[in-house]
Amino acid sequence: MPPDVEPSTRPGWSAPWRRTGPPRAPGVRERYGLHIALFLLTLATTTLAGADMAGRFLLYEAADRWLEFGAFRISVDYLLDGARFGGSLLLFLTVHEFGHYFAARRHRVRTSLPYYIPFPFNGIGTFGAVIRIRQQIPSLRTLFDIGAAGPLAGFVVALGLTVYGLATLEPPTYLLDVPGHEALKEWIGRTGTFPPTMLREPGMEGGFTLVLGQTPLFWLLSQGFDHVPPMWELYHYPVLFAGWLGLFFTALNLLPVGQLDGGHILYALLGSRRHRTVARAFVLVLLLSGAIGFAGEMETLVGTDFRFVAFAWLGLSALLYFYLWRILELDVLRTGWATVALVAIVASALLGGEPVARFGYSGWLVWSLLIVFLVRVEHPPVLYQEPLTPGRRWAAYASMVIFVLCFSLRPLSVV
Repeated sequence: MPPDVEPSTRPGWSAPWRRTGPPRAPGVRERYGLHIALFLLTLATTTLAGADMAGRFLLYEAADRWLEFGAFRISVDYLLDGARFGGSLLLFLTVHEFGHYFAARRHRVRTSLPYYIPFPFNGIGTFGAVIRIRQQIPSLRTLFDIGAAGPLAGFVVALGLTVYGLATLEPPTYLLDVPGHEALKEWIGRTGTFPPTMLREPGMEGGFTLVLGQTPLFWLLSQGFDHVPPMWELYHYPVLFAGWLGLFFTALNLLPVGQLDGGHILYALLGSRRHRTVARAFVLVLLLSGAIGFAGEMETLVGTDFRFVAFAWLGLSALLYFYLWRILELDVLRTGWATVALVAIVASALLGGEPVARFGYSGWLVWSLLIVFLVRVEHPPVLYQEPLTPGRRWAAYASMVIFVLCFSLRPLSVV
């Protein structure tokens, strides 16, 4: 009998054990200085990223409030725009990770404090935050509690940020302080509203604009407020953009695969076999979306030259074969036929034109790579299997609803 369990006759347990505590192990000294340093660095990188995205450089130049550090000075308004974004995003990340942390501590599972990941080169200043679980999670209910606590807690913050951002929106004339956007500013000056579709800006023939994906919850919330900016201008609004990111990052964590939070929840709710089926099906949907997006971009880049077209399709087919072989664990022949079928679906989607192609997002090919090699499609087994309580089952259903409301199959598109 394992030293940390004792016999139990509780009905519904698949193993005759009840947890009395986690296995004992030598303590691990927390590196508080490292956690604090990473937090401050991430706050700095997200603040600078948020200020640059807000982009109100005309306001900054005209500002009479400056912080001076010797020969260097910085606009107070610039810092305030950045702090609205960086502080909001870190509030979401912190609550999400501490949701996991306190749930783990409640179950006496050894875990680290959050490690924040500063990254100044991806547009938002961070790759998020993670905690490290320092032991195997012993039971199904413990797995569920730790997995669900983070996204549920983070969702509350993201929802609050989004509602606050919508409730405090400036009128469209707010964007008159943003450099460029001449066609947009002319429209706003003439009508006082945002245009219904993206306008072609003069001198931007060779440029591009990033458009954020609409999610069901964001669209629903936006219907109750005035002056809601279009999705291609959302990043000029620091708190609102942080709220959108929080909602979407919650959905990413709730993807029902592997050891993501959504994978933990689904595994605890449905069991190993059904989790495996759902996870594989979902990754195939992501893979199909990624292939459609990649093929559409490829068609635009290589044109009609047969050699380039043939090489690009062969490359895509090889990539899909590799993914399908890893995901489905089929033999060589059946993986080949599955690849042919998927390529045929992608080609048919391109023939369907824009209404079908809009579901393509090449970024899912990268996410599929991360899932296959890091997150894994299937969930590892848990030592003690016990049924979820009714309250936990309702929390699992709520998590699934949150995922659907916050998810966008095409979170970013380029126009």
